[in-house]
Amino acid sequence: MAVAGAPPGRRLRLGMVGGGQGAFIGAVHRIAARLDDRFELVAGSLSSDPARAHASAAALHIASDRSYAGFAEMAEREAARPNGIDVVAIVTPNHMHAAPAQAFAERGIHVICDKPMTHRMDDALALAETVRRTGVIFALTHNYTGYPMVRQAREMIAAGTLGPIRVVQVEYPQDWLTTRLEKTGHKQAEWRTDPARSGGAGCTGDIGTHAFNLAEFVTGLRCETLAADLTTFVPGRALDDNAHIMLRFRGGARGMLWSSQVAPGNENALRLRVYGEKGGLDWSQEQPNHLLFSPFNEPPCLLRRGGAGAGLAAAHASRIPAGHPEGYLEGFAQLYRDTAEQIAARIEGRAPDPASLLVPGLDDGLRGMRFIMASLASSQADAAWTAVES
Repeated sequence: MAVAGAPPGRRLRLGMVGGGQGAFIGAVHRIAARLDDRFELVAGSLSSDPARAHASAAALHIASDRSYAGFAEMAEREAARPNGIDVVAIVTPNHMHAAPAQAFAERGIHVICDKPMTHRMDDALALAETVRRTGVIFALTHNYTGYPMVRQAREMIAAGTLGPIRVVQVEYPQDWLTTRLEKTGHKQAEWRTDPARSGGAGCTGDIGTHAFNLAEFVTGLRCETLAADLTTFVPGRALDDNAHIMLRFRGGARGMLWSSQVAPGNENALRLRVYGEKGGLDWSQEQPNHLLFSPFNEPPCLLRRGGAGAGLAAAHASRIPAGHPEGYLEGFAQLYRDTAEQIAARIEGRAPDPASLLVPGLDDGLRGMRFIMASLASSQADAAWTAVES
């Protein structure tokens, strides 16, 4: 009998859509998939340009007969192979998430998808129906949920360490789009500021969704309504590059979310602060191995990954001894490792390790899309309070 949490008898066969030469996030996913030796990249449709797709596959040592010019051909042929892929990673711009995910899910192939889930709500709902009907595992790479001290914070809040939650403050400022970078030929800036490829939201969809997901993941609370002020500061830009959003959570907690890509001096400054009746927590992505815990009327306590005070959830997401930094790549890798455990358990006919079940999935993807839609609607109505679920 297989032991829960143990690697399967073989590496999982991984395919990839997108992520070819010149792409950023594809390389991150490939590193994450390799880090715990649970996957082997064996197939890909790595670019919408066939020549670039095949050149990218050759550079990654993918066999020529498993390099595909399009995702539809890849889904059909891989599903027919006796050694076809177990799971596909979709690392394309937002507008190319839904169709590949549908194609592979329809053939019983599990899906790991970059966020946001899709670029339109109707596509997200259609994809959700397919995933539920086929029963495939759908993982969404909100990678910050894989950080050890993020999971530590979640564990502490769930245990009641902070008491009833009152205030949730989350922010994600960057500065890389302070000028109109999309007009210089910068590939990442081009698609992220293009409504046809990114969707109706810019900064809000790109990094605001990470902040929103983090707030709900850590606190366990659900935002019911929001009031959003989305702004485009750079002249000529088609999508928002700054967002100020007030949040009202079920149960009475209140929050604020700020996301910006025009805040000079900020590189990747995701930060979450949560305050309850009995204390507060403060976590910053740029110092990810530390979590500041401040019990009310007592000295603050700095918890460290791997150190005293860190619990089982943080230990599950850690790889190396205390004092050695873990961060962005390991956060991605944690989602890959936990997804691998879920898929391996499915293959082996056993229950997965319960600690592996914190990977964001279908419901998180729909929540992210509803957050985007509500933010757009609220901002268009002069920051009127708007239901997230409507």
